[in-house]
Amino acid sequence: MDRPRLSESPSDKWIHATDYVEALARKRTARRSRQPKSPRTQPESPRFGLSTLPYVALIGFMLVLTIAIAVAAFPGSQPAFKTQMAVHEPGVAERGWLQNAEQEFHR
Repeated sequence: MDRPRLSESPSDKWIHATDYVEALARKRTARRSRQPKSPRTQPESPRFGLSTLPYVALIGFMLVLTIAIAVAAFPGSQPAFKTQMAVHEPGVAERGWLQNAEQEFHR
């Protein structure tokens, strides 16, 4: 197994950056030679109805929806909340109710 592999040669063991740059330049030159020589044409100008109008309509719809939600959520349209104080009622508890409750809690 002392024979060198066929794909390896002593001069190709170290590849320099210039080899990569030269290969990229050759590819670019070949690609340019395959392209037609005619100049590029400019695309037609965008139409308002097909490019901008849908986005303007969408933004307008979202604005109307936001305002409608804010108006519906505003608390001024709801009746005032009446707070009632709880009436204090004196009560009677059976003897030992606290011990029974603690036993029920720890079960």
